[in-house]
Amino acid sequence: MTTYTPRLNLPFIEAAQAQKHVTHNAALERLDIIVQLQVQQFGATTPPNTAQEGESWALGTDPTGVWAGQNARIATFSGGGWIYFIPRPGWRAWGVAEAVLRVWTDTGWVNAGLDASNLNNLPGVGIGAASDQVNRLTVSAPATLLNHAGGGHQVKVNKASAGDTASLLYQNAFSGRAEMGLAGNDDFSVKVSATGGTWRTALTAVAATGGVQLHHFAQLVPGTAPAAPARGTVYYDDAGNVLRCFDGAAWQDLF
Repeated sequence: MTTYTPRLNLPFIEAAQAQKHVTHNAALERLDIIVQLQVQQFGATTPPNTAQEGESWALGTDPTGVWAGQNARIATFSGGGWIYFIPRPGWRAWGVAEAVLRVWTDTGWVNAGLDASNLNNLPGVGIGAASDQVNRLTVSAPATLLNHAGGGHQVKVNKASAGDTASLLYQNAFSGRAEMGLAGNDDFSVKVSATGGTWRTALTAVAATGGVQLHHFAQLVPGTAPAAPARGTVYYDDAGNVLRCFDGAAWQDLF
């Protein structure tokens, strides 16, 4: 019969054993240290000048002082002295100084992937939904807020070359209905579709000139003259059925 448990090496209490409380307390002490393990530092080599009861360190290579010869072990200050544990693959420890969770493997303590540094270069992120190879960031939510951090805020959509597309696509049941951006060139355009298959360009702002092109027709809803028009304001007068423009002093009938 073995006298220790296979995973945490906890001592068994034998049937005819004297001072059973000693063995029992030793097992409790080991459990208190190993379960929910936290260490003050990973890769430590120099013992602290003072240590609190129960504090642990994950030792690195060639530790010195009272830790000498205890490579890669867990050193815990307990009962006024040091006790050591050999970590096994899969043990997890929280690093107090780093605020990082690490897991022990045959190569040492490796990051468990729960800190901010491991949120870079992810293959995909899904919030309330699953990402895929194309939609590597997927959000399913009532709204998405992009707030400033003390000043303004920009949303950047970048494309590789002029012939590519950088745009915002508006969909109905995942079928495109409107798109605006740089579609196939560097002019800003607005396109619409009734079916998601046939697209019509409604407006283009030409990058080289700043001119605006209307590709089909524009309809001015008939109304009345605005109260404080600026020079160049145009409206279609409902009463007179005439197109009018404000020249800075008075309204002029265009036709």
